[in-house]
Amino acid sequence: MRGVPRLVRRGGFAKALVVGAALVIVGSAYRALMPNGAQGADGPQSQQIDEGRRLFAVGCSSCHGLHAEGGTNGEGRVTGPSLIGVGAAAVDFQVSTGRMPAAQTGAQVPRKPPVYTTDEIAALAAYIASLAPGPAVPAQEAYDVSNATQAEIVRGGELFRTNCTACHNFAGRGGALPNGGYAPSLMQTTPRNMYQAMLTGPQQMPVFSDQVLRPEDKRAIIAYLVALQQSDDPGGFPLGRLGPVSEGLWGWLVGIGLLVVVAVWIGAKVPRIGRNRTKV
Repeated sequence: MRGVPRLVRRGGFAKALVVGAALVIVGSAYRALMPNGAQGADGPQSQQIDEGRRLFAVGCSSCHGLHAEGGTNGEGRVTGPSLIGVGAAAVDFQVSTGRMPAAQTGAQVPRKPPVYTTDEIAALAAYIASLAPGPAVPAQEAYDVSNATQAEIVRGGELFRTNCTACHNFAGRGGALPNGGYAPSLMQTTPRNMYQAMLTGPQQMPVFSDQVLRPEDKRAIIAYLVALQQSDDPGGFPLGRLGPVSEGLWGWLVGIGLLVVVAVWIGAKVPRIGRNRTKV
């Protein structure tokens, strides 16, 4: 009977030893396999997320909820959608173009000068990205078209006319949409924002994921739009690049209008019959 407690003690010690060894092995494996870019709790990434959380609580939580879960007013009307899972790219697009924070709700939020600085936008994007996986901010090489070839520009034009002209028109000048919405002109949009818009589908725009439009296809479309931005108008006014519609309207309003004015002026100058005839 004296040997039983000794066996129990030995068994307990062996279990503790096995658990401790397992913890050491798991910890070592995690450290070996941990990504190089991973940061500790007090690393720069954590500090950026904390800053983004603070900025979000001050400037965004009144509409989107304190934890980005979405907000409603006292009548149950949605004031801001949930941002959980939208990703950093959506935040970067909306805030860098000044669409967020929105001055007021409406059919569509217009573009305006941004409220936050570049670092603050990055912090907000990092905070939202930490809540759930979503599209990340693209790297510069994804939308850099400074060395795009003519073949890429031509292919981008074909892709743009197939997927985008129904809303933005073939020249990227924008157009009207139902229910008070509109597709904005792309003539002032940066390549970075173009890529992010295709990736996230802001407002009424559909999402063009990498499965729908490959990254090289997105880059080709951006190359086409940048070529349009840099093109000249040797014929004079672009007139929205709408072709015979705007040109015909200009002809009717200006050309025929001038002819009518000239005809009235000539009629006023011709003396009427009998105006200067002497009385008998």
